[in-house]
Amino acid sequence: MPEMTVAEELAEMDIAVDARDQATLELARMRHSCAHLMAEAVQEIFPEAKFAIGPAIEHGFYYDFDLPRPLTPDDLEAIESRMRANRAKAEPFVRNAVSREEAFRTFADNPYKVELIEGFPAGEEITTYQQGHFLDLCRGPHVPTTAEIGPFKLQSIAGAYWRGDEKRPMLQRIYGTAWPTQDELDAYLERLEEANRRDHRRLGRELDLFSVSEDIGAGLILWHPKGALVRYLVERFEQEEQLARGYDLVYTPHIASEKIYKTSGHLETYRENMYAPISIEEQDYYLKPMNCPGHIMIYKSQVHSYRDLPVRLAELGTVYRYERSGTLHGMLRVRGFTQDDSHIFCTEDQVADEVEGVIVLAEHMAAVFGYDFQAYLATRPEKAIGDEATWERATGALRQALDRRGTPYQLDEGGGAFYGPKIDVKWVDALGREWTGPTIQVDFNLPERFDVNYVGEDGERHRVAMIHRTLLGSMERFVGGLIEHYAGAFPVWLAPVQAVVIPITDKQLEFARTVAERLRARGIRVEVDEQGARMQAKIRNAQLQKIPYMLVVGKREVEADAIAVRLRSGEDLGARTVDSFLEMAEPVIASKSLTMIAPAPHHDA
Repeated sequence: MPEMTVAEELAEMDIAVDARDQATLELARMRHSCAHLMAEAVQEIFPEAKFAIGPAIEHGFYYDFDLPRPLTPDDLEAIESRMRANRAKAEPFVRNAVSREEAFRTFADNPYKVELIEGFPAGEEITTYQQGHFLDLCRGPHVPTTAEIGPFKLQSIAGAYWRGDEKRPMLQRIYGTAWPTQDELDAYLERLEEANRRDHRRLGRELDLFSVSEDIGAGLILWHPKGALVRYLVERFEQEEQLARGYDLVYTPHIASEKIYKTSGHLETYRENMYAPISIEEQDYYLKPMNCPGHIMIYKSQVHSYRDLPVRLAELGTVYRYERSGTLHGMLRVRGFTQDDSHIFCTEDQVADEVEGVIVLAEHMAAVFGYDFQAYLATRPEKAIGDEATWERATGALRQALDRRGTPYQLDEGGGAFYGPKIDVKWVDALGREWTGPTIQVDFNLPERFDVNYVGEDGERHRVAMIHRTLLGSMERFVGGLIEHYAGAFPVWLAPVQAVVIPITDKQLEFARTVAERLRARGIRVEVDEQGARMQAKIRNAQLQKIPYMLVVGKREVEADAIAVRLRSGEDLGARTVDSFLEMAEPVIASKSLTMIAPAPHHDA
């Protein structure tokens, strides 16, 4: 076959790019070439190394190696130095088509390459690329010479199972990044440094928000008091918003009989993501992976007329899904999580209105939590159930809701679920990263499987339209994202501790406690720093704990019945009476302001 195009190679690498974006394609070509440059340097340092694969990825590249010893940070420096020397040689990337037999002979001592060759379809052209002394089994393409590889940086070492299979050999993976210019590389590394500063796992420890215990199990979050309070405030706010918009709150069990998962199709299509059954009185039960079946059974527990619709059921339901241990990541990728699921049962004519209502609510949530957002309309995939006409009606209803609301969106062709189209909304955080946000899905599958109906004006039964909706997603992922979005400095209404009273000496301790009681009586979450440290150390500790308000009291403040107000940003607001401070702080909290001094503008909802 002809040389693989960059677009084809990217598809193989599972990189989502716009095929029309030539700059992105060329960047991926250069990064893939940099992976080969790195492999050449590794071969020079470790002649006995075995090479697996080395693709370009979203922000750089990696290569997996089978090496005689574990790599160290010093090794990365040595590899990077050799890469620079070899790049300067301007070695050409030479492509060569070989027969299957020749490929086996060339890579006979490399089990990983042999396995790859064995997997090639019969008759498919096999190609190699060589630069300098390094020869690799590769489809390409590459830049013409190593001199055309831009500035690069090796970043980290990680373990990686061969082909992602925990039963296969563990390899060593080196990650790197490469950019067309030094300025772009520097800017990217600065963004990474800022992302590391905001890492929710580090901040979770420092702010005592959550932990993960090996004794409890990987991917299972332990919410500490401060983290649990943040979660409670988020959940309470969301529940109040849902109740105000006509949702009914429900609860469903954490386990359910295999009968319901046979009917729903989960055992048929989702079993690999479910945990092993629990046998109770010779009946198998499963930890629930989704809340949908329980909501359907609540709806079906009575007959509904068209006059009852829409029925909006909402639950903060905890679900359990198997994730490989290597994919778990703090609060962002877990095995047990609580999802703000809702299922709306309505007539087909009501779908557009209901979807628009969810969009309005999602926009309100984005404004309150300080996120920008990007909407995507995902259409029928290749493998889908239901006829095309029904899909067109459902997709049209989603499009109508977006257009009617005036919400900008991008089209995600073929990105819908197998049972229906959907709208995906991504939160855009302070670093410009997209996080999983609201999802609105129209479902043809479950209403059919469960025979979910309503009685129409004609007295006949009609199939109900079903909309799946998550708003914030899982509480674990959402709060983890909030930690990174705010770098742990939550808005005042969400801060676990909103104010700390800091006595300069023990002589002001009793007055500090009195101030705290006055604030606590008005609903302010406040602590008194009673440690014997110096005032500046107490202020520094409060700043490290991201407490919004520091209220310092010394001899003068006691005499004036006042407090010296400082913000965690370092701003000194000077001495104020307690009432004056409350006049400032209470509107900030009540309005869910993103500032600490004045309430934010009213959020349209």
